Amino acid sequence: MRHRIGHKKLNRTSEHRKALIKNMLNSLVKYEQITTTLPKAKVLRPEAEKIITIGKKNTLANTKRLVSKLQNIQTVNKIRKTLSKRYETRKGGYTRIIKAGYRYGDNAPMAIIEFIDRDVEAKKVDRKKTKTENKSKEQTPAQKTA
Repeated sequence: MRHRIGHKKLNRTSEHRKALIKNMLNSLVKYEQITTTLPKAKVLRPEAEKIITIGKKNTLANTKRLVSKLQNIQTVNKIRKTLSKRYETRKGGYTRIIKAGYRYGDNAPMAIIEFIDRDVEAKKVDRKKTKTENKSKEQTPAQKTA
């Protein structure tokens, strides 16, 4: 019987698996939606639920737990300030997994994991603005004053 075997190994060593989950959690919090393989998404989901639940209780001890788990202060601040406020009335179920077909190279099942009621603009955090976007943004304040 498989009592007390609580996680999938994902064909990785324990250190590699912990680093993978930490990096995926940071990306999920930053962009609020990521595309990955289905087994990785299924492993990531309970971890994401736990960090949101920890972030909802605004104490110093919980902040230190999040910093220890994620090792990124910007991610911890987003959890405490934005996501905990968004989900303060929700008891659980902060994420959803959507199956997204199969990867071209190796036919691995792909999935999209995202937060419920996510901010669509969070996906564009690191994207550089194109020249047309810069020109349109420069013209709008001038048009308002004219």
